[in-house]
Amino acid sequence: MKYGVFGGTFDPIHMGHLRTAQEMVEELGLTKLFLIPAATPPHKHHSPVSAFHHRFEMAKIAVDGSQHIEVLDIEAKREGPSYSVDTLRELKSFLGTQSDLYFIMGLEGFFEIHTWKEYRSLFQLAHFVVVDRKGFQYQDIFPYLKGLQIGFSITNEANKVILFSGKWLLHKVPTRMDISSTQIRNLVNRGMSIRYLVPDRVMNYVLEHRLYG
Repeated sequence: MKYGVFGGTFDPIHMGHLRTAQEMVEELGLTKLFLIPAATPPHKHHSPVSAFHHRFEMAKIAVDGSQHIEVLDIEAKREGPSYSVDTLRELKSFLGTQSDLYFIMGLEGFFEIHTWKEYRSLFQLAHFVVVDRKGFQYQDIFPYLKGLQIGFSITNEANKVILFSGKWLLHKVPTRMDISSTQIRNLVNRGMSIRYLVPDRVMNYVLEHRLYG
């Protein structure tokens, strides 16, 4: 079975996240996509992040009713920083070694993968699906991959780059939505509406709990 793993701070989750998740389910033929809010993001220690329970609840509200997208609190159950390599190992153990994990992330985040804990192990645990982002050129990923020294070869089929035990796939999102959580937080702080950037129930949660104000 094929499972997607889509992590992030989701502070807050927005329509761009949700549309990407839905397209990944459909285009990759995923049995299920796990949306995983980071409990203690190791790369956000210089920036304030909302309490995990708020981010987790907003994510659950956002995907309520979906048959293929499920929010997990797996990282909140571990102590210490939320490292992706630990999450993938835990999922592999739970789902079985025969399960295929597809690790979904943005192109801008991938360019920082060399700073992640045991980053070479990530490619042994999951296939990478890297979503393009405005302002980043996918061609830049090839010299970056060489610098990682993980070994890879390029094929001409569907822009796939084959890694030693997994696959890296560049995915151009057909419905790219240039929305950011930072933008949303700034709008709330300025007293402006975030309607149509997030689901209505998420917007109501933000207002009810006075987040970002």
